[in-house]
Amino acid sequence: MKIVRRAWNTLRGQGLYFVTQKAVLRLFPHARDRPSLVFHDDALEVDWRTPKPGATVTTDRPLRTAWIMSPPGANSGGHQNIFRFLKVLEDAGHEVRIYLYSTFDTHTPGEVRTMLAGSSSYPDLRATIDYYPTTGLPADVDAIFATSWETAYCSFRDASDARRFYFVQDFEPLFYPMSSESVLAENTYRFGFYGVTAGRWLETKLARDYGMRTSSFDFGSDPAAYHLLDGVTRDSVFFYARPETPRRGFELGVYALELFSAAHPDVPIITAGQSLRHLRLPFAVEDRGNVQVAELGALYNRCSAALVLSLSNLSLLPLELLACGTVPVVNTGENNELVSANPFIAYTAPAPAALADRLGEVVMRPDRDLHARRAAESVALSSWGASGTQFLAAVERGMRG
Repeated sequence: MKIVRRAWNTLRGQGLYFVTQKAVLRLFPHARDRPSLVFHDDALEVDWRTPKPGATVTTDRPLRTAWIMSPPGANSGGHQNIFRFLKVLEDAGHEVRIYLYSTFDTHTPGEVRTMLAGSSSYPDLRATIDYYPTTGLPADVDAIFATSWETAYCSFRDASDARRFYFVQDFEPLFYPMSSESVLAENTYRFGFYGVTAGRWLETKLARDYGMRTSSFDFGSDPAAYHLLDGVTRDSVFFYARPETPRRGFELGVYALELFSAAHPDVPIITAGQSLRHLRLPFAVEDRGNVQVAELGALYNRCSAALVLSLSNLSLLPLELLACGTVPVVNTGENNELVSANPFIAYTAPAPAALADRLGEVVMRPDRDLHARRAAESVALSSWGASGTQFLAAVERGMRG
């Protein structure tokens, strides 16, 4: 029953695509014929030694853009961020067409439309939604955006002369052990696409290590959802808990919080991101599981500090936490520090004792409330509107070649 509950929680939050992907990788860890995220012909026929950037198109008219992506889930943060920038394109007068790509029999376009219509976490778009392997792309498309490594293969193979873009939110080879998948993912950075990246770490890494032409947009936060609340008691610590996502360092966080809880037994620990009901933790928690965006601001305002570990690209949470006056404790590394150098992010060595001590320092500050207000003020200008402007400028540069 624990396994069933765990699978159901993931299915409800991330969608059948992600549940199937994880099940396949666990059931067939060594099978040579195990299903892949990329269709056989797409992987077989892409020869990236001859890049395919596409034709140069002027930007003096609205663009017709095609976005190829895996089927989104109701609580899929990566998809929610993609849709944020699709909205930016539409608001700027450009056309957006969405094409779903999946080697598994998962959500149909109609089911995705229903989910999007019922979710407050996704913006309303005029975009059409189709299934890529069935329809392909029309010849009039100006720009094709791959959004994950497997979608880069069909983007490359498509017969369109459209300009090729790669919307990169993370370094996806790190999602796998050293394997065929990690190599196939890494190869996509050699396809000759124009990379539009979430933050400067990816912009720097892809240009430096793979010779990609890249532009980045800064992270932001939504002031309507994340802001300082008056009259709250900041007596808790928040932990972004994602045991199903290894790059979020769940076990490392648990070690740190075990030490922190032993030193500060009276400080409540709140977790969110994924339900932990199937786990036995060495300390008490208020397990909130998957929390809707509309509820997160009030939750963060209850906390003076938060533990947010990112072993690949920085999470979106640190700036959102800061906007609520919550100090994020984040592991050091250029993958995080190149994305945000905000002085109120408590960058700390990724060792349990160091992380635990830093959390203790934050919660025991005598000026905790004043520090919270200053932290919130530090991100007052970090809006997604500014990020959208950077994104549009990157697309224009990419269209010019």
